[in-house]
Amino acid sequence: MFLGEYQHSVDDKGRLVLPSKFRDRLQDGLVVTKGQDRCVYVYPMDRWEEELAKLGALPRTSKRNRNFVRALLGAAVDQQMDGQGRIQLPQNLRDYADLGKDVAVVGVGDRIEVWEPETWRALGEEADDLYSGIDEALGEDGI
Repeated sequence: MFLGEYQHSVDDKGRLVLPSKFRDRLQDGLVVTKGQDRCVYVYPMDRWEEELAKLGALPRTSKRNRNFVRALLGAAVDQQMDGQGRIQLPQNLRDYADLGKDVAVVGVGDRIEVWEPETWRALGEEADDLYSGIDEALGEDGI
């Protein structure tokens, strides 16, 4: 499970050192792709395979489904961490998420999200406001 928020840097070659507590879960490989809300998703390989199964079950008759699958899979890159715990963030994904040298690396349970820090801060404030205002348990009123 991936938890927590970390501030990291992307080097001149587009490599990101992942937090050490995330690395064991990624030893069998990972996939980097476009995330929703203009971030980059990092999936462990086993979780990525589950995602692929869900995508394969979507009706292809829906243009919305086809475009979603194209966006997610068309940008996906499978890779291995190097010996120093670094992954490559391809230029097209850095452009998509507006990533510069400094990034926020966030564990969100089954995956990692990589954010431009100001975008993450603003989204975090919005999420905090929503979270603090919820009176019922999740699922009871559909938020």
